[in-house]
Amino acid sequence: MDNGKQSHPLFFNSNRHAFTRPGIAYILKKYLKRAKESQSELLFPNSLHPHMIRHTKAMHLLETGVNLIYIRDLLGHVNVTTTEIYLRANTETKRKALESSYIDIVTQDVPVWEEDTNLLSWLEEFCQ
Repeated sequence: MDNGKQSHPLFFNSNRHAFTRPGIAYILKKYLKRAKESQSELLFPNSLHPHMIRHTKAMHLLETGVNLIYIRDLLGHVNVTTTEIYLRANTETKRKALESSYIDIVTQDVPVWEEDTNLLSWLEEFCQ
């Protein structure tokens, strides 16, 4: 019977049962707390959730150039449009990173080209 779940999970808990979502959430919370205590100078998120691992893996695959169809299959999405959300998130992430790195990419000191009579004359000749 194939209901989409494997009969032999890759990881087991201490009772030799497959990990559950709450079990994984517990482990993430425990190790996040330890990391925050031992590396207080580093920035950590407030919380971690199992879905964040899935999302991170999808983003890493996308960033390394893996075809979206393969990512869809790995994630188990029925339709590739569901997986395309990672494309939008990736573009948005890149945009935000660039904007935070280069605060003054676009300055407000735009030259007043309308006052450049030589340029205006040349443009008028060019368009005729």
